[in-house]
Amino acid sequence: MVELVDVPVPEGPGAPGWDEFVAFTEIENATQVAVYGTADVAITAERWLPQFRDPEQEVLFIAARDGDEVVGRIAVTRTHEAPEAGFVELQVRPGKQHRGVGTALADRLDGLAAELGLAKLITYVPSAPGPDAGRLVAPTGAGSVSRQDRGTRFLLARGWRLEQVERGSRLPLPADGDRLSALRADAERHAVGYRVLTWVGVTPAALRAAMAELNERMSTDIPTAGLEEPPETWDAERVLEYETRQTAEHALLVSAAEHIATGRLAGVTRIWLPHGAGAGQQGTTVVRGEDRGHRLGLLLKVANLEALDERFPGRPSVVTWNAEENHHMLRVNEAIGFVPMGYDGAWRKDLP
Repeated sequence: MVELVDVPVPEGPGAPGWDEFVAFTEIENATQVAVYGTADVAITAERWLPQFRDPEQEVLFIAARDGDEVVGRIAVTRTHEAPEAGFVELQVRPGKQHRGVGTALADRLDGLAAELGLAKLITYVPSAPGPDAGRLVAPTGAGSVSRQDRGTRFLLARGWRLEQVERGSRLPLPADGDRLSALRADAERHAVGYRVLTWVGVTPAALRAAMAELNERMSTDIPTAGLEEPPETWDAERVLEYETRQTAEHALLVSAAEHIATGRLAGVTRIWLPHGAGAGQQGTTVVRGEDRGHRLGLLLKVANLEALDERFPGRPSVVTWNAEENHHMLRVNEAIGFVPMGYDGAWRKDLP
């Protein structure tokens, strides 16, 4: 019989809740790899934990146990900036479906949302490929998920609605050096008056206030369709805390565009790299509205990939996710050599 158990967010390996968190990671990896078809999307528990240790948010974990085995899990995250919205991860271990585990977890989620007074829930669910006929198209008109997918059927039956589709893309490494050189030369012809700054690790102290402004832009400028994801508030102290916590388990490779005449940061891109030899994950790329039209997004991505080849050779790939309606960034990725590997459905559920 399945038992649902509240689990603390572990402080680190070996702390209370760690064994369950390792099981959560196994479930996450099995789900992701099954859909995307590559182990490059897998993550270790040590690398994943900092995401849930952010002091700007509250996280609740629930494990579904069948005897000694964790067969499913819930994570509900809400930020201090928008406590009425819950970001949800609900998964059942592959091979353990059709036993009522998902229904039990979803029922508990609905009860928990009511207890917390949440107004809406948001979740991102990878969608397995399916037939073209009868696909569910996002309200944006860009992207779709298969109605035959188990996750799609489950979410629709529980009152969720699809709001957006994100494309997962992968760039095999090493990237084509000649292609990157040509793209950089083209971008630099349009980026007169700007220069690229590249570093590894936390943002230098003199640039943290400017990075805080760009992080706020990231939370409002990327397309979120009808999800209405909350804006974020950043300052230099939060930038340092976030990057310090994340770089305990990742190397951080950053390229930023500086407007030479004013010294302001016009845009930034990041790649997170696990310590060791795993795949990199492309973070959000953002350019200030007043600095757009100079191909800075392309310039920054190419510069960061060139630095990746020089400073972190031997990685298998870089993976990234973008909204299907973000046509500009998808074209940039395609020009660099990223190829689609799968799709995420972004879903929303409004609560009484």
